[in-house]
This record gives sequence, C-alpha cells and structure tokens, in this order.
Amino acid sequence: MSAGDMILTPRGLRFAGRVWPCSVGRGGVSTDKREGDGATPAGEHRITGMLYRPDRIARPADWAVPIGPGDLWSDDPGDEDYNLMVRAPYAGSHERLRRADRLYDLVLLTDWNWPRAERGRGSAIFLHRWRRPGFPTEGCIAFRPDHLLKIAVRITPETRLIVPETLARTLPGRLR
Repeated sequence: MSAGDMILTPRGLRFAGRVWPCSVGRGGVSTDKREGDGATPAGEHRITGMLYRPDRIARPADWAVPIGPGDLWSDDPGDEDYNLMVRAPYAGSHERLRRADRLYDLVLLTDWNWPRAERGRGSAIFLHRWRRPGFPTEGCIAFRPDHLLKIAVRITPETRLIVPETLARTLPGRLR
C-alpha cells in the first residue's frame, strides 16, 4: 500500500490523511461479487475515470468527462457491451448516468470487472454521492457530496481503492 491509496476500513475510507464516512453495498463487502447481489467487491481497484454533470457542477479535474443526456451504463451480462458506458438508444439492460436525482453528479469509475468483463461478475462499481448517511448502495461506495469532491480533486492516476477481504462480513450501509 502507498500513501496515495484509498483504503476502506470499518470506520470509513482512509485517504489523504483522514477517514471519510461512507456507505457500501446493501450486500456488504464480498469476495465473490455477482451481478445484482448489491455487494461491494473486495480487492484492489484502480480509478479509471471521472464523470460529472456539467449542468450541475464545475469540472472537478482536467481528465473529468461530462455526462450527456444519452449516456448509459450497460449492466446486461448477455450483451457485448456489458459493464461499459453506452449511448441511448440501447436495448440491453442499463443504468442511466444522467439521473434526475443528484447521485451521479460526480462519479469515480473503478476497474472492477473492466475492461474485459466476465459476464455476471458485476458491473459499475462507482464512487458517488450517497442518498443519505447509512443508506446502502447497490455495490458502489457512496459519500457526502462535499467529501466526494474533496476526494476527487486529490486522486491521481496512481490512486488505488483497496477493499480488504477482512471486511467481507461487513454489514451494509455506513461504515463508522
């Protein structure tokens, strides 16, 4: 582990000299992630991208990519574009990235099951805004909006997200 790593702990995400409160998946942390299980996958993950809503927030980093009205994420294990960003119209099962709520105003993409997705291993493990403290995600890691922005501006191409296997029995929701 290096000083620039983000490490999930029972108390939150340790990064940049502090611990950030966060929520994990409704399925807790898992060493055997599957599509639809609601679990946050254990392991070492790279941050591979940053998406943002330009109509709602300023560009948080030079490498951040704007989310457009037709941007979707494929969560269809039977489709060749499984676990990739796709554009509408798209017939397969997907998640809309440009949401009415503010959950995806800023999204950090991880390399979970990417770039060559193994069908059924799970898609779209993001770092994004939480609905409210303690409310579990569908497998992503979620933060207070101002904390997410502070994290986003501090990450570098070398930053890794480390989710220790020892958390595999962690209950879903907010880590304290």
